[in-house]
Amino acid sequence: MSFGNVTIGGKPSTPAAVTKDVTTATFRQDVIAESARQPVLVDFWAPWCGPCKQLAPVLEKVVAAAQGKVKLVKMNIDDHPEIAGQLGIQSIPAVIAFQRGQPVDGFAGALPESQIKQFLERIAGPMGDPVKEMLEEAAAAAAEGDPETAAAIYSEILAEDESNGGALAGLARLHLDAGDLDQAKAVLALATGSAAADPAVAAARAAVENAEQSANLGDAADLLRRMEADPADHQARFDYALALNSRGKRQEAADALLDIIKADRSWNEDGARVQLLKFFEEWGFADPASAAGRRRLSGLLFR
Repeated sequence: MSFGNVTIGGKPSTPAAVTKDVTTATFRQDVIAESARQPVLVDFWAPWCGPCKQLAPVLEKVVAAAQGKVKLVKMNIDDHPEIAGQLGIQSIPAVIAFQRGQPVDGFAGALPESQIKQFLERIAGPMGDPVKEMLEEAAAAAAEGDPETAAAIYSEILAEDESNGGALAGLARLHLDAGDLDQAKAVLALATGSAAADPAVAAARAAVENAEQSANLGDAADLLRRMEADPADHQARFDYALALNSRGKRQEAADALLDIIKADRSWNEDGARVQLLKFFEEWGFADPASAAGRRRLSGLLFR
């Protein structure tokens, strides 16, 4: 499929914005407590991180434009690694949004201003973005069992902006739902540059990887019998989690991996935790199964 040739221009200007540095000691007050009053964005960064320096002024500009709807704070993970580790952050820059004391959404990488605005809208409310409305319309069509309409909308977006991560991710998921893994991967291969760091693209890529893993698992009932015969058969439980996820049973899939972590954290070089984080990436931060799984994972790792 041809998406045309579109030049993406415009280096964002650098506005004056006030942010606050938080520490492990002040995190509860500055983030958890403050998020009961307004959404708080936590920018996890480090002095050696080049993309962090690229993201900071753009993020500050978008937050400033929100006119007080959200608060932005920064956490240096070199000096304060504990919180980032607890949240499963594996690369920086990473921005996590907290509301009412809980992490509710997030992204990783130096995203362009347009994608940061889309992220902020999920947290602070709509800002009248027509592309966002089209993406929502396409997602609704897909959810209602009309992939043709969804694909047409995604293609319309890509005709104007071939690097739109949301449209590429949505189109890839349509192919994935149709069982065409190769075409889904081909679409995701078009997500280069800033689009490659789009959370929607990362989630779609994780969904493809998880689907590939579960493709040759065999009979789920046989896996269940193996687990019942030997509760310590962690490989069977791991494969069963993949099978559950492929059937949309997200909470049950997370619980199966969490049971392995609880029984033997070191099994398969921490493979259960690694796979669980891949599930979270596929499902997205706001998914209830992700939120519940992260809370339980934190309880197991930091008890």
